[in-house]
Amino acid sequence: QVQLIESGGGLVRTGGSLTLSCTASGKFDSIDAMAWYRQAPGKERELVAHITRTARTDYADSVKGRFTIFRGNAGNTVYLQMNSLKPEDTAVYFCNGKFLRVVNVEGATVTINSWGSGTLVTVSA
Repeated sequence: QVQLIESGGGLVRTGGSLTLSCTASGKFDSIDAMAWYRQAPGKERELVAHITRTARTDYADSVKGRFTIFRGNAGNTVYLQMNSLKPEDTAVYFCNGKFLRVVNVEGATVTINSWGSGTLVTVSA
């Protein structure tokens, strides 16, 4: 089991900034990728930003140039720096991670897909 704990959500005015953090703990040997998703009321969950083990990043078009995803020095924490926030960014933000665990002496791995419980970001007009 891998647990993801998110923090950093809150209420901010249009144009403001917030930084979300997500820390992974549990039994895994490496991190394959981590990502942030969001789900607004009445809408489906959507991918916001993604970072691979090689630090390659991808962003939803709606947040490009405003949001930055990056990993902490310890490697098991991922951040989402959100600038120039808009009311349409209001949503519950979920952290997702894909973790690898070695299962035998030959080095075979299994992938563990984990989700955090979400943190609410509210942007007021």
